[in-house]
Amino acid sequence: MSSLAVREAGPAAGADSGTARAPRPRRRIALVPTLTLVLGAVYTLLPVAWVVIASTKSGHELFSTFTFLPGTGFTQNLKDLGAYRDGIYWRWMGNSALYAGLGALLSTGVSALSGFALATYRFRGRESVFNVLLAGVLMPPVILAVPQYLLLAKANVTDSYLSVLLPQILSPYGVYLARIYAAAAVPGDVVEAARMDGAGEWRIFTRIALPMMIPGMVTVFLFQFVAVWNNFLLPYIMLSNDERFPLTLGLYTLLAQGSNQPALYTLVITGAFLAVIPLIALFLVVQRFWSLDLLSGAVKS
Repeated sequence: MSSLAVREAGPAAGADSGTARAPRPRRRIALVPTLTLVLGAVYTLLPVAWVVIASTKSGHELFSTFTFLPGTGFTQNLKDLGAYRDGIYWRWMGNSALYAGLGALLSTGVSALSGFALATYRFRGRESVFNVLLAGVLMPPVILAVPQYLLLAKANVTDSYLSVLLPQILSPYGVYLARIYAAAAVPGDVVEAARMDGAGEWRIFTRIALPMMIPGMVTVFLFQFVAVWNNFLLPYIMLSNDERFPLTLGLYTLLAQGSNQPALYTLVITGAFLAVIPLIALFLVVQRFWSLDLLSGAVKS
């Protein structure tokens, strides 16, 4: 009996020692992606931290104190920013909200309709149209900016709100995402069943397909909103009246004037900090619309 117990205890002890040694290399391997993610997060968030801290400093503190030491001038910076040229900064922020909000909403609607059509209908030239859209995704915006300006100049709409809004409505990347998501989230059986029940194509899209596509369209809206909010080149080419400038272009003009008036540097930094807050708020609001189940409410195979 004792020898049997010794035999049984031997492998168990060996198994324990083997399992104790086995996870060690796995832990070492897991540290590599963890450290990579930490370094990436630090690299990404460090400029944001600098802007937040620098916005609290007065003009004197900005150039004389330690970089990551908070200052005492944030309230005064806000007052100076609001008082600069009768509060033109808030007009720039309103312009950015108009360009990004309305532009992203229209772009999402066009992307949803186009993506659903490309994913659902079979027609001649469908793949050619999709390939052209893919080429548009790969096209740098700087190449399209000048032709867009020439076209809008022919229509006499440059230096207007439309000159910034119209080029943002069609997003090749948004159409691409919408087609991929519609193909995965809208089963063909559901569409065919709706047609057999007598539903029209527009009703099928608005009442059946669009609710299934909402998580993907929220992503398209967020991407497009951020892209338009941060867009600099298109407004720079299209606009000359600074009362129609978005935040990016308005802060650029302030920064350019800072070489002659160093006091404007604090306004630029404070304005950049305030410009980030709407993006953070938007992300926190729309993230609840994302769903882990891409086929929620659809037919399960």
